[in-house]
Amino acid sequence: MPSRLSFPRDMAALRQLCRDLPPPDMTADAAIADHDSQLTKPPGSLGRLEELARWAGRWQHTDRPRAERVDIIVFAGNHGVTAQGVTPWPVDVTRQMLENFRNGGAAINQIARISAARLHVVDVEALRPTADMTRTPAMDEPTFLRALTTGMQAVRTDTDLLCLGEMGIGNSTAASAVCAALFGGGGAKWAGRGTGLDDAGVRHKAAVIDRALACHDGHLSDPLAILRHLGGHELAAIMGAVIAARYRNIPVLLDGFICTAAAAPLALLHPSGLAHTRLSHCSAEGGHAHLAVALGLSPLLDLGLRLGEGSGAGLAIPLVRSAIACLCGMATFAQARVSEKE
Repeated sequence: MPSRLSFPRDMAALRQLCRDLPPPDMTADAAIADHDSQLTKPPGSLGRLEELARWAGRWQHTDRPRAERVDIIVFAGNHGVTAQGVTPWPVDVTRQMLENFRNGGAAINQIARISAARLHVVDVEALRPTADMTRTPAMDEPTFLRALTTGMQAVRTDTDLLCLGEMGIGNSTAASAVCAALFGGGGAKWAGRGTGLDDAGVRHKAAVIDRALACHDGHLSDPLAILRHLGGHELAAIMGAVIAARYRNIPVLLDGFICTAAAAPLALLHPSGLAHTRLSHCSAEGGHAHLAVALGLSPLLDLGLRLGEGSGAGLAIPLVRSAIACLCGMATFAQARVSEKE
């Protein structure tokens, strides 16, 4: 039986929660593989769709997975590091874009509608900015745990498939810093153009990241401390949602660079920490390809997106639905009275 989900009251409890992540249902996985071998198609002819169906089933703990109730959750937060001039956009844009989401005017609204997914928007910590990570930890422990718990609480128990996204001016700087601390390489490797920086802006952003790394140098051996010191409220919430989904038997589609960076600490805290996730796409943001390689994640799509908002995850929903539909709806050779190869 899977371990029980509880909301962590301190960092020790959170660490234990990450260590005790429940495993997949390999009995369901084997049953899906057996059924797939009897369907009216050559073995392996549906490529990654076959693996997607098995992935969904083993994490939903059933040999007949579903993707009817799909949730897209967009977590939003603001960042104190914007005081360092890492973005040309004012922080007011975060709140304005949340209103746009709620009024149905953003790209993710259209993608959610086409995908028949339930869209939820969560403003984490009421959009109060984190502290400037170049000077002090972005979040103290109570704030970090509160933001992470917000993400956990946002995951509905009736969800078949969870898609995660984000919004937050300055959050590509936070995500890049988290990646640099987790995997090395410094600001120059991980800093990208974000919401439209020119070459000089990217160099400045890399320098700001390096200052933040130097400021927190004594705390960068612990993945949870890295996310607290260098991340953001919405990044902590995303990690919380990924944890909650694992305990509630819900497979997860990760969105772009920021979303993947938010989940990345879990991969270093547990050997199969991200096994219940799939990477929906490879973002055009510079660091995302590096991060996908570091985590061993192979994107389902490569469309040159760099919007965030959960847009790539939303676009991958039909792929998962198609995989499940083929598994559960195709006839077997016996049912269709089709001869098998000799």
